[in-house]
Amino acid sequence: MIAIDLCTFDTKTDVKSPAAYAAVVVDCVEASWNNGADLVLLPEFAWVGLVPLVEPRTLQRAAEVFWNEVLPALKSLLTRPGKAVVLGTVPFWDAERQELRNRAPILLEDRVLHQDKLHLTPWESDFSPGTELHLWEFAGLRFAVVICLDIEIPEISTRLRGSAVDVLLVPSATETVLGVERVGRCASARAVELGCAVGVCHLTGKTEVELIDVNVGRTAVYWPSQMSFRDAPRWQESSLIEEGIHKQRLMIDRKHLQVMRRMPLETNPSLLKNMPAFELVRDDPGQESGLGFRLM
Repeated sequence: MIAIDLCTFDTKTDVKSPAAYAAVVVDCVEASWNNGADLVLLPEFAWVGLVPLVEPRTLQRAAEVFWNEVLPALKSLLTRPGKAVVLGTVPFWDAERQELRNRAPILLEDRVLHQDKLHLTPWESDFSPGTELHLWEFAGLRFAVVICLDIEIPEISTRLRGSAVDVLLVPSATETVLGVERVGRCASARAVELGCAVGVCHLTGKTEVELIDVNVGRTAVYWPSQMSFRDAPRWQESSLIEEGIHKQRLMIDRKHLQVMRRMPLETNPSLLKNMPAFELVRDDPGQESGLGFRLM
């Protein structure tokens, strides 16, 4: 059994320095670990709250401070056997390509991993998209971090088919209930399609940073709709949250996933193999059937 804490996070903290901001994050993570969590997930753009604390107040400068000054301290403070944390996302300056990335740092015991956001919203014009989706192992489970808009892209689910991914972690930042709904409804679909658990958390609060000036969200858990999960809630969503740090505990028993994958006679899209290829065909305008699909 593995325990995961999904945490909302409010960047409007009463601190005066990057080190003090980092201390707020460390306190949040350690409180979850000390309360039995094995892994903690923080939301997208959790570290953009550094922008008002650095000079000049730019994403690139916040990136430099985080990766050069804050992360080494975090690694020292948050290295603990059997524990992991996805630290939300942070701007990352790729000096070789001269590009800014929206990157999720992952502290996995004594290792540092990362995941870049692959699909960007129109207001992330300062960023460039990532090119790789990473799978990683922790506590006997296979994880992927799928950042906000990425969970809404069905092609990512297609690429993950057959990967035996057990858990998708979705750090998000949305400014309206419509964005919250898009992330949640698509996260639920990914749980069904891939036969995995999906955990979501959102940024909250109002800030002086234009990129994340208003944020609302929730924490949510989604499971496959399969027989081995029949006796427990298959989706759990908190109420809409506008500010503050709130946590939801996700408990994963790998046995339920293993049992599900041993039931090939159950209708389960995640177990389908040899998917037929098809092309989109437009029928003649005079025919009533409109658009159809032809198997190839």
